[in-house]
Amino acid sequence: MTGLRPPAPLLYRPIVEAALREDLGRAGDQTTDAVIPAGASATASVVAREAGTIAGLEIACSAFGLLDERAEVHLRVADGSAVEAGTVLAEIAGPARAILSAERVALNLLGRLCGIATLTARMAAAVEGTGAAIACTRKTTPGLRMLEKYAVRAGGGANHRFGLDDAVLIKDNHVAVAGGVAAAISAAREAVGHLVKIECEVDSLEQLADALAAGADVVLLDNMGPDDLRRAVEMTAGRIPLEASGGITPENVREIAETGVAVISMGWLTHSARTLDVALDIVL
Repeated sequence: MTGLRPPAPLLYRPIVEAALREDLGRAGDQTTDAVIPAGASATASVVAREAGTIAGLEIACSAFGLLDERAEVHLRVADGSAVEAGTVLAEIAGPARAILSAERVALNLLGRLCGIATLTARMAAAVEGTGAAIACTRKTTPGLRMLEKYAVRAGGGANHRFGLDDAVLIKDNHVAVAGGVAAAISAAREAVGHLVKIECEVDSLEQLADALAAGADVVLLDNMGPDDLRRAVEMTAGRIPLEASGGITPENVREIAETGVAVISMGWLTHSARTLDVALDIVL
């Protein structure tokens, strides 16, 4: 995928290091240390056992070098690539103990991120040509948000806000406590800087009219059917982007996209993606 770049190592290494520490525990890899001589070398291939979209290959394979800097990693495909079952994704050479001890951490991360990218790619393909973007949400695995959102991009999707601090998204509970859509948007406008966008969630066309009148920058249309979505697009007339969310499936996503909304957001891109089957094979 053109222009796709993984997060900087400074950002992802602490995540990989934490996973290695969790797996090695207090005593290290007792099996590998007992069975494999300290000076043994090995060569291994990271292989896709099923077809999918690749994400996080460099990130996952950094686990080998973190255990032993002598490990050499050669990536054979780029993130964002669609691969078939049996494709060699990377080759690892170096100290056998490091390769075997880092194996599970590397595969856990790679399989998780490839699963997200694969599901995202499926949804992006389903809406191709409509102009609608497929976006993730904050429904991510604690501690892995940066990597999971990167996987969404690798699959051809877009990122919603990364956290509570990079945009205003007024949800239904905010509206309830604030006393209405207009009141919530007005309060947000007074509180944040001019560079901060304000998005408001609405669940009716009446609330949409209130949000437009109050000057929302983006409106999230929650759990609306195609007919109401089309009416919302007509009401907005291109003044601001509209985002559809809730109740979206692979079966109806194309119909939702064809209503004219700009963004379709789905939490299950990250919270329900099935892990892609990847493996590490020692080359004898």
